[in-house]
Amino acid sequence: MSSSATPHVAVIGLGSMGYGMATSLKRAGFVVTGCDVSADAVARFVADGGKGAKTPAEAARDADIVVSVVVNAAQTEAILFGKDGAAETLAKDAVFISSATMDPDIARRLAKQLEATGRHYLDAPISGGAQRAAQGELTILASGSAVAFAKARPALDAMAAKLYELGDAAGQGAAFKMINQLLAGVHIAAASEAIAFAAKQGLDIRKVYEVITASAGNSWMFENRMPHVLDGDYAPRSAVEIFVKDLGIIQDMARNARFPVPVSAAALQMFLMTSAAGMGRDDDASVARMYAQVTGTKLPGAK
Repeated sequence: MSSSATPHVAVIGLGSMGYGMATSLKRAGFVVTGCDVSADAVARFVADGGKGAKTPAEAARDADIVVSVVVNAAQTEAILFGKDGAAETLAKDAVFISSATMDPDIARRLAKQLEATGRHYLDAPISGGAQRAAQGELTILASGSAVAFAKARPALDAMAAKLYELGDAAGQGAAFKMINQLLAGVHIAAASEAIAFAAKQGLDIRKVYEVITASAGNSWMFENRMPHVLDGDYAPRSAVEIFVKDLGIIQDMARNARFPVPVSAAALQMFLMTSAAGMGRDDDASVARMYAQVTGTKLPGAK
C-alpha cells in the first residue's frame, strides 16, 4: 500500500477508454500514473496533470490499484507476467482490475496465476464507450473475491455509473460481457444491413433513421451507430476489428460448449468481410459501407 493517504492508481492502456478512465480517477482525487505503448499518449496524460510510466512494472510499483484497459487477453497477460510486467512490482495487498474483453476461461487462468502470488484480481469488463469513460459513467461487469472488490471499490466508484457484482470468482464478469458483445455485434451488423438496404431502395435514410428510432425495429446500436453512416463519418469510436475479435471469442466458447450460435456467426462474417475490404481500423458502422460496396449502393460520404 502506498504510504500516502491518497490512494495511488496505475492505468495501463491509455486508449479512448483507458484515457477517460484515468482522467475520471484523477478527477476523483486519486494520484494516477498512466502507462501505454504510445509515448504520445503518456505525454498527453502527463500534460493533463497525471504521472507517467514507461513500463507496467514501473506503473505498478507504488500502486494500490492497477487498472488494465487493453484490447485482449494476450495483452493483459503480457502486462501482468511479461517482461517488465506489473506482477513483478505489484504490492502483495494491491488489486489488479482487468477490463479487457476475453474468454472467461482465460480470465479464470490469469486470476489463478496472480492470486497464487498473493495479489488480488478483479475480472471487470467495461461497457459504455469513450464519452462515458471520460465522464466516469461506465457500466462495469465485475466478478472476484470479496477482498478484491473491497480493495477495488474506490476506483470502481470513480469510473462507473453502474457496477454489477456478478460473482465471487473471475470469469463471470467476462462471460456476461461476451453475452453483451454477442448482441452488440449482431445489432450493428443488422443495423448496417438495414440502412444500406434502405439506401438501395432509394429511401431517404435520414427519414429511415427517424422512423426506425421511433419504431419496434430500433436497437441501441441502430440509434448510436447509424448517425455515423448518415454523416459519412467512419472515424473509429469502436473499430471493426473489435468485433472480429469478440465475435470470434463467442464462436470459440460456443464450439467448446457444443452450443449453436448461427446468428452471431453470420455477423462475424460481415465484420470479417468489412475488415478484408480494408476497413478493419475504421468505425464498426463500416459494415454498412461494405454492403454498399458489394451492391453498388451510394451512402453519404462515398466518393
